[in-house]
Order: sequence, then C-alpha cells, then structure tokens
Amino acid sequence: MTVDVRPMDAAELRARFDAELAAFLERQDPDWPDGAPRGVFTTLHRFVLAGGKRLRPLFCYWGWRSAGGTDGAPIIAAAAALELFHAFALIHDDIMDGSDRRRGEPSVHRLFADLHTRSSWRGDPASYGRNTALLCGDLCAAWADQMFHECGLLPEQVHQGYGVFAIMRTEVIAGQYLDLVSGVGDGSVASALTVIRMKAARYTVTRPLQIGAALAGAGEESLAALAAFGDPLGDAFQLRDDVLGVFGDPAVTGKSILDDLREGKPTVMMALARGSADRDQQRRLKELFGNPDLDPEGAAELRQVIIDTGALNRIEQMIKVRTDAALGALADAPVSAEALPVLTALAAEAVDRQL
Repeated sequence: MTVDVRPMDAAELRARFDAELAAFLERQDPDWPDGAPRGVFTTLHRFVLAGGKRLRPLFCYWGWRSAGGTDGAPIIAAAAALELFHAFALIHDDIMDGSDRRRGEPSVHRLFADLHTRSSWRGDPASYGRNTALLCGDLCAAWADQMFHECGLLPEQVHQGYGVFAIMRTEVIAGQYLDLVSGVGDGSVASALTVIRMKAARYTVTRPLQIGAALAGAGEESLAALAAFGDPLGDAFQLRDDVLGVFGDPAVTGKSILDDLREGKPTVMMALARGSADRDQQRRLKELFGNPDLDPEGAAELRQVIIDTGALNRIEQMIKVRTDAALGALADAPVSAEALPVLTALAAEAVDRQL
C-alpha cells in the first residue's frame, strides 16, 4: 500500500497529546492524598508518558476533524483522555495475561512485585504486584473520565461524545471476559474474531473515531460510515498485533515473543494453525502451545508449525482484505476533504508496522 503520508502532522499531534497528559498529571499531584505512598502516582506518571503509538487519540482527533471540528486545545485534551483509558486496559491486560514486559520495560505488576522483593516486605511479592497494579489501572480509568469531562468543550458536546465513550468502556470489559471464555472454549476462528472485534478493534479505531465525530455533533449516518471504515481496520490492526506477538522483534515491540505462546492466547492465527495441522503438528501444538515453561526452541518450533500450516499466509490475506474493505468504506464516507488523506495514512500506519 502506497500512501502520501504527512508524518509531521502525526508527530506534532502526538507531542501535543503528551503535553496535555503531562499537564493533567501535574494537576493531580497536589491532590494526592496526604500520607499515601507516592509509588502509585510516580509509576503511573512514567507509564502513561513512556511511549505508545497514540493511535486512539489520533483517530479521535481526526474523527472530530472529519465531522467539521476545528483544531484547538479542548479536542486535544478530550482525545488524550483516551490514552489514560488505554493505560487502564494495558495494565489490567498484562495482569490477566501474566506479561512481564510492556513497551520494553517491566509491566506495572512486575514493577511492584520487584519493589516488594527488594524491600523484603512480608507476604507474596506476586500478589502485591498484581493487587497494586489493579489499583493503578482503576485510577487510570477514573482519570480518563475526569480528563474527558474537563476537556473544555461545551457540556452538550461532552455529553454527546461521552455516550460513545461509555459504549467503548463496556465493550472493552466485555471483550476481556470473552477473551477468558475463549481460552477455555472451542478455540475456533469465529470466537477469536469476536474477541478481537469487542476487545480491541472497536476500541482502537471505531469508537475513538466516533467519539471525536460525536463531540463535533455528527449524526447517526456519519457515525455508521465511520464504523464501516473503523471495524475492518480495527480487525486488521489486531490481527497484525497477534502476528507481531509471535513473529515480531522484541527489541522493537517491547514484548516477549514467548508470552502469547506460553499463555495459550486464543488468537485467530492459532485457530487457523490448529484447523490445518496434520496429526503430528496437532500433537506438537497440544504439547507446546499454552505450556508455561515453553523455551525459545519450543517457540521456534511453534512458529514453524504456524508457517507450515499456512496460517501465517492466511492471516496476511485476512489483514489485506480487511484493510482494503476499510479503505473502500472510507472513500465513500462523508468525511472532510482534509481528514480523508490523513485517515488513509493512519490506516496504513495501523497495519503496516513492526511495533
């Protein structure tokens, strides 16, 4: 896919989102309760501002612009609030998945478990780390709500956008539960696709776009058109994420390529591999996939099975089909002339990536 990308636009917006997040967090500092240890606050300050693609704020901003909204500090703040909600989702997801790395650094629950160990405190370090990280995630969710409502837009605008925000929150939590269910269920392609639509796809692209457009006063027809673009693109984004979780470069992704395989994460790619595996491959998949003691050699064997069954090629085809469908829907969507090329570029960034 060849797209005329204007990278400075995205870079400048990311810098503005980060500045708004930093300012919001600084405003919370004086209100931190007296006597409460500051470890949670300082850890979240570092975690929220330490990297990230900022795709959700970008889609929110360009959803706003696509519906005729003009640039300004209020939409930057409203869009940046989605990054605090994303922090909540990441922290809780890492706990549930048992992931020890995030963005090249220890995950939040791992940081607090290590602190417990170094401090020689009583009790179980892993339990302390998980429980503290849960509170960190909860605080990020609360802060996201606060930042969104304090963004500076008119109350009626915030109310309209918040309706979509609330839907997004429910979908993410329901999707997380579906992810748990699918892990003990049939492991089918259909169930895996349902999980990624609920847990990640809409939350990454569709809902942020619709939140921005709703803030600008867009009607149901416009919101539906954005969903026709965002749903398949969000699916393609998550399918790419699942590929990178197994075949990516940890030095680039910041996550181990063993985590998803050790967890037995029920991805579309693994469902395809199981569906096409011969008897010997089925046996090895059963022995290796979901083994918490999986070593790099076993992971390499699993990756080869994924390739040999054709699952990786089929995932790449699915990514292309969904990306093409998204771009086709975008071409017909009632979006502003300014937003169209930028949303096209963001679509490319979402799926053609190594991170």
